[in-house]
Amino acid sequence: MPLSFQPSPNIARLKESATLAVAARSRALKAQGIPVIDLGAGEPDFDTPAFIREAAARAVEAGATRYTNTEGILPLREAIAADANRLQVQGVPVTPAEVVVSNGSKQSLYNACVCCFGPGDDVLIPTPSWTSYFEMVELARANCVAVPGDASNDLKVTAEQLAVAATPRTKGLMLCSPSNPTGAVYSASELSAILELAAQRGWWVIADEIYRRIAYEGGAQSVLEIASARDNLIVINGVAKAYAMTGWRIGWSIAPVAVSKAMTAFQGHTTSNAAAVSQHAALAALTDLDRANAAVDEMVRAFRTRRDAVMQALDAFPTVRYIRPRGAFYLYVNVEGFRGADDPGAAFAAAVLDEHQVAIVPGSAFGTPGWIRASYATRQDLAVEGLTRVARCLTAG
Repeated sequence: MPLSFQPSPNIARLKESATLAVAARSRALKAQGIPVIDLGAGEPDFDTPAFIREAAARAVEAGATRYTNTEGILPLREAIAADANRLQVQGVPVTPAEVVVSNGSKQSLYNACVCCFGPGDDVLIPTPSWTSYFEMVELARANCVAVPGDASNDLKVTAEQLAVAATPRTKGLMLCSPSNPTGAVYSASELSAILELAAQRGWWVIADEIYRRIAYEGGAQSVLEIASARDNLIVINGVAKAYAMTGWRIGWSIAPVAVSKAMTAFQGHTTSNAAAVSQHAALAALTDLDRANAAVDEMVRAFRTRRDAVMQALDAFPTVRYIRPRGAFYLYVNVEGFRGADDPGAAFAAAVLDEHQVAIVPGSAFGTPGWIRASYATRQDLAVEGLTRVARCLTAG
């Protein structure tokens, strides 16, 4: 008798990534010859800078094709620590022993959740938030506690809101600045208040800073610049967004040494090391500072120009409400009440794709069903046309 697959309790509640699902549907429609404007992408549309690609090629020729230490090659971990210390880290400098290199920041986030949370723990997740936080916490068998942000505060949460949402079982919180999906950036005072609360309560803070270098007015501060101590901090970053290296799959964590050892042990039994050649490519991004900074600055200027253009397009429709992004490359648009749907974001995403050939991500993926996320990480003319169609669909009802 054929064996019938039944998902194990570990993944029974696991949902498909909404962002990846949108990308797959968009590609399928394009393959059918339907000219879809894809605003669902969560990656830069730029090529990886040439000097990084060249460094990778040299590394292959030099034999960087074998296993490395699970936690990553020492030169890269030294470069990551040096990069962190350039932020004027409070307290003692970051050391390579605190760094674990992984197959992308997503793996670093999951490593942190599995090593710090478990059954019976509550984890505070400000919403809207990146879709995978919920799944990662649940895979660690902990409980997600959504903490809704207020639209009057760019959908950010405050320390006071976190304190109210906390329970005696609260073990930590997830924090993302600049935010995916809103582009909101937490100020130094906001971060300071949250970090102070977490330190007082003995909570882990998993700070996702993958978009930190893609910031506009005033930049975005790292928790490393603000926290007076790091014994409860796990900072996640990588090369995917800032250096247009999404496919290279290099991320990292900076955490207390005991946590880093636990994360290394866990990773050693799941994926082992990140690809050797990708580690050498990331090393070039973090050590060839003049060329790296020039490439990042050029990309951020382009994103800012696109952001301003798409906001101007939306502002032509006075009833359309959205969060003004100060970082990342997303617009978060309010679609509450759309056609009376129970999940207005999902209804809008289906309508704008079917009727206007624009792919976006429904806000339910981020914990806020009354919103949708549109990316402007594409050609400016396509982004403007796509957001204009979004506004037309929304105002037409």
